[in-house]
Amino acid sequence: MIKASPPAAPLRVLIIGSGFGGMGLAIQLQKAGISDFLLLEKAAEVGGTWRDNRYPGAACDVPSHLYSFSFEPKTDWSRKFAPQAEIFAYLKHCSDKYGLRGQIRFNTEVAGAEFDESLGLWRVTSVAGEVFTAQALVSACGQLNRPAYPRIPGLQTFQGEAFHSARWNHAYDLRGKRVAVIGTGASAIQFIPEIAPQVAQLHLFQRSAAYVIAKPDRAYRPWELAVMRRLPGLQKLDRMLKYIQHESRVLAFSTFPPLMRLMKFAFRLHLARGIKDSGLRHQMTPDYPMGCKRILISNDYYPALARPNVAIVNDGISAVTERGVVTADGREREVDAIIYGTGFAATDFLAPMQIKGLGGRELNQAWKEGAEAYLGISVSGFPNLFILYGPNTNLGHNSIIYMLESQFPYVLSCIKQLAAQGLRYLDVKPAVQQAFNQRLQKVIHHSIWEQGCTSWYKTAAGKNTNNWPGFTFTYRQHTRAPELKHYDCIR
Repeated sequence: MIKASPPAAPLRVLIIGSGFGGMGLAIQLQKAGISDFLLLEKAAEVGGTWRDNRYPGAACDVPSHLYSFSFEPKTDWSRKFAPQAEIFAYLKHCSDKYGLRGQIRFNTEVAGAEFDESLGLWRVTSVAGEVFTAQALVSACGQLNRPAYPRIPGLQTFQGEAFHSARWNHAYDLRGKRVAVIGTGASAIQFIPEIAPQVAQLHLFQRSAAYVIAKPDRAYRPWELAVMRRLPGLQKLDRMLKYIQHESRVLAFSTFPPLMRLMKFAFRLHLARGIKDSGLRHQMTPDYPMGCKRILISNDYYPALARPNVAIVNDGISAVTERGVVTADGREREVDAIIYGTGFAATDFLAPMQIKGLGGRELNQAWKEGAEAYLGISVSGFPNLFILYGPNTNLGHNSIIYMLESQFPYVLSCIKQLAAQGLRYLDVKPAVQQAFNQRLQKVIHHSIWEQGCTSWYKTAAGKNTNNWPGFTFTYRQHTRAPELKHYDCIR
């Protein structure tokens, strides 16, 4: 237990991260009249994943009108699926409009946090050694913030250029280069069509092919933008219709997986249109049930793979050398650059921060068998800690912004209850958390995600720690207000 005295004026709320989650909650705190908060941001600008992922072709795979706050609608998206630069600009707009920059400490990465039970305060330490104290600690780090690199012998020996898609090196000119791309996830299918026409040769190393369907994307016409500008209610109507359309897809993921056959037909049709060569089509046909891994959308991925300067490599990688990549058959492909499209360490929530709760217990220890939380928000033994976009709140069918906007009022209400009830802390009861997650995992067990494949949704042991297996409106119902009987309320 921490013995040192607290600062004279601890913050009421400390938020880690300034992406959609952190800024959205900060705006709601402002609207509730709570101004005693601070956001800690490790980078020099707001934006989270949309600040970091600046690779060529980066864009959202959720319709634009669903990918903004309901309380801050945007009617002038250029396309039906917004490109990265516009989403980044939208987040900067939100920070400026609501005057948040004065309450964000930039270039401040959090090293760890420890809860003082006697005082009911979190003491948060930055990598630089600064200490911040607050009653409530909110993690708004998200699930897609730490790039995952493959564990391949010899990675550090490569003498060419190497970078992850989330840390794109825009200073490196890919024109005329021999390039290896490792990974076929959501980022890779966006940047490959952009770089394929520029490079001399592109070797795409894939462990397993992805299911890719058509992306119903196009630029909004000038008259459409003019109409939405004059009649903003039309944007709300379009948002609602798109929400209903996407929400219905959960039936195929969780309720009745055989419905996925309809989407599989769309995939086969899209593949046949994009790739004429039967051998290449075979290489790009997954060997696992559709929906088991993330379904991707793109109109130019398959045509890019059909280019004569692009080669698909299915043989596993055995090593990386100074000059290139060696596959299991012993063949070395010499390249000038390696780009990792290998996604993120999505199951390592809050890592690499060291979080200590009651009795000095570490969160990593509590989650040694896989992260879990009550409603994806509260973790037993870690009082006054609230997680946005936490365990099992990711979606395979709709917009995460909807989930975040379900969490904001819940967290805000918990913060208000601390003051209204004169509480030192709220700690979700172990039995409540356990019962919630047992029900959750039971539903997940019957979902498409458990039909025999590995994915970033799961830990190495196979526990799905990332996805919400039901309707988003059901989640909103669960989070409409905290029930204090689910918490130990300590004065």
